[in-house]
Amino acid sequence: MLTNCRNQGHYFFCSAPSDDLLMFFPSTDYTIEVLEPGTSTTNSTNILGLVVFSVLMGIILGRMKAKGKPLVDFCNCLAEATMNIFVIFIWYSPIGIAFLIAGKIVEMEDFGVMIGQVGVYFLTVLLGLFIHGSCVLPLIFFALTRQNPYKFIYGISQALATAFGTSSSSATMPVTLHCLEVNNHVDPRVSTFVIPVGATINMDGTALYEAVAALFIANVNDITMNFGNVVTISITATAASIGAAGVPQAGLVTMVIVLSAVGLPVDDITLILVVDWFLDRFRTFTNVMGDSLGAGIVYHLSKGELPPLPDDHEADVPTVSVESPKQQNAPVNSPGMNVRKGPNGAEEAEVAAV
Repeated sequence: MLTNCRNQGHYFFCSAPSDDLLMFFPSTDYTIEVLEPGTSTTNSTNILGLVVFSVLMGIILGRMKAKGKPLVDFCNCLAEATMNIFVIFIWYSPIGIAFLIAGKIVEMEDFGVMIGQVGVYFLTVLLGLFIHGSCVLPLIFFALTRQNPYKFIYGISQALATAFGTSSSSATMPVTLHCLEVNNHVDPRVSTFVIPVGATINMDGTALYEAVAALFIANVNDITMNFGNVVTISITATAASIGAAGVPQAGLVTMVIVLSAVGLPVDDITLILVVDWFLDRFRTFTNVMGDSLGAGIVYHLSKGELPPLPDDHEADVPTVSVESPKQQNAPVNSPGMNVRKGPNGAEEAEVAAV
């Protein structure tokens, strides 16, 4: 930055703070503009900071083990109580959502324009999920395994159909495990580890949807997103999708975090509720595909290190002989034992002293 500018005749003389840079230019042809750093705020909660703090707190509590257990128990109890409250909200959500959508429709100046914008948003999400599921994920699978990814995807077609019908990664998990182990011959030790973890934290379809939805809401409100806001949306959407539950329309809950991170109006989530139920099926479809391809990659990279599975032989069952009552009552002649008849005709045993 140039400082110490002074007018000397027809020229300005300016020098840098270190006096190493000297510049001369005509005073009549140039205008000097001094830029000073400023501050700006979004008037919203620092959601990204809260996410980072929560991740660090979870790591530290995990390392504290027994000392951190009281706080972990408190958080688990709070989460359970919150889920019970949400169950009550879900029962009344159809009524509330109907009134929210009706209120937004009344506020619209041109309903036709809004329907067109929602349609473009719908197609954008579908296009993004299609490119991610049909190009990006198979390309990663091929690059790491050198196998045909579409043949692998054909083996999990039943799981993908179940994901599309249920909109839940968790509900699809048994079918996914069956397809991987039976059709694609993935080691059960790998599939039973990767798929439950992936159904919880690998929500790539949800992350893509939340980023597009945030940009759509910003466009509707005529808010320009700069590069920093786009990066914040991307990071927050990725982090929020990790914490999303594997249940239908869980992305709407984490969408609040993404919108709050960049100061967008949370109430405008109602604009995408009309098409969210259908987009949720494609998101779950993409999530399950990503989980399955991830399991295939892990198996390919680790199958040389895994010990062979034991053969499925029947367990050796000990032979049990059942004796008749006469055989059970019959005396046993063992070494050092003499059998003789007593006075009443009963047999008595005498043990010889050793």
